[in-house]
Amino acid sequence: MARRLDKEKAIKLRLQGKSYSQIKAKLIVSKSTLSSWLRVYPLSSGRISELRLNSFQRIERYRNTMSKKRDEALDRVYEQVEKGIGSLTRRDLLIGGIFLYWGEGSKSSDCLTSVSNTDPNVLKFFIKWLSLFEIKKKDLRIKLHLYKDMDISKELAFWKKELKLPISCFQKPYIKNSCLSGITYKNGFGHGTCNVIFFCKGMWQYWKMALKYIREKSIV
Repeated sequence: MARRLDKEKAIKLRLQGKSYSQIKAKLIVSKSTLSSWLRVYPLSSGRISELRLNSFQRIERYRNTMSKKRDEALDRVYEQVEKGIGSLTRRDLLIGGIFLYWGEGSKSSDCLTSVSNTDPNVLKFFIKWLSLFEIKKKDLRIKLHLYKDMDISKELAFWKKELKLPISCFQKPYIKNSCLSGITYKNGFGHGTCNVIFFCKGMWQYWKMALKYIREKSIV
């Protein structure tokens, strides 16, 4: 008896234009059972399109709601970080730059100081760190590593704008024989790798000894 009543309710809801998912939300019935009961009650193409549109809009609303919640959670954490760290002093920036160089800097030559990255913000910080030593932007050299299917002029313009450097700082880019479009796993920012270089043995000696000092003072 209960089964017959469920079937009657399912048919009634179907005739109202409800989808299987909507009917399942009201009745404890499997999708296979609904398919058996309702195969002679197909929805019109117009109703199917309407349901798909509603589903898409519902998914978008859900995504927007979740995105807003994530952003609000991150904003609260940012406030905690801001209170915990406070203002950054010259010493803070100096130490931060040394640790950046420890992880990302080139250590293969005793006459240059350089950092390579795909993130413009990492390189902006590195340039700011160099400015603590009164190193001028015009004395920096930039080497881009790009893929052969990239627009070279466009990428030069991108990095010139991001780093706020004159075109005279840029060396001839290194063009890889592979294609960006052929890489299945893409990380980075899609503008190749940028290497910021400063030629000076004295600067090399400074960060070399700075890393030695930090190792000796912080690692037991």
